[in-house]
Amino acid sequence: MLRFCAELDEKEWRAPSSAVGWRVQDVGAHIGATCRAYFTPALVPMTRMRDLERTNDLFVDKRRGQPIARTLAEYERWTRVMSVAARLPFDWMRAPMAELGWFPVGLMIGGAMTFDHHTHLRHDIAPASGRPVPGTDANRMAVVLEWMFVVVRNQFRSARPEWFGRPVTIGLEGLDGGIWSVGPGAVVKTGPSDKPAATVTGRAIDLPEWATHRADWRHRDLRISGDADYAARFLDFVRVV
Repeated sequence: MLRFCAELDEKEWRAPSSAVGWRVQDVGAHIGATCRAYFTPALVPMTRMRDLERTNDLFVDKRRGQPIARTLAEYERWTRVMSVAARLPFDWMRAPMAELGWFPVGLMIGGAMTFDHHTHLRHDIAPASGRPVPGTDANRMAVVLEWMFVVVRNQFRSARPEWFGRPVTIGLEGLDGGIWSVGPGAVVKTGPSDKPAATVTGRAIDLPEWATHRADWRHRDLRISGDADYAARFLDFVRVV
């Protein structure tokens, strides 16, 4: 992220990103502000507010109009702090993250921030700048997928949709793909369900795009077997933020 953003010119920084309502600079400000929040009193609204996207907007709004150099400096400073914290044994602690539920702090630092960087850089910043999308690897994808399925579990645990009475199996192909099952009672596990209502198969690399609703899953290469209507309702419901 640092290498990519350091090469952007002022026009690219000011360009509208693929994150609705945010310029590329706003996306950078969001990630820097989130990293900073973990180590400052700003953590309180991030954990207690019930709308994480609104909280993110508030952090960005405070930074609109600031010089690009200041945005990049804040990001660089606090991601370096984050990289040190990621090496510490924080998994014994648990903390809330807005409406997403409770998580081990180590997973929040390593998982949430890897997911944030991976998704924003590849799906919001690079396309807006017209530059080639950076590659990824199996290690990054493993962390991204782990975080996303934990969020999906918490989403179903919090919402408890009445219609969700049968499990769905998700098969992801390619970089560190695998098979996951999402079932009633917010049970998310690796491996297929014994009797899934439907099975959804696609590429692991595409999950961060359609599962965050940056793209409609119907416009991505997903294959559905079993109850197609039930699978569609499931896919429309899932939204990782």
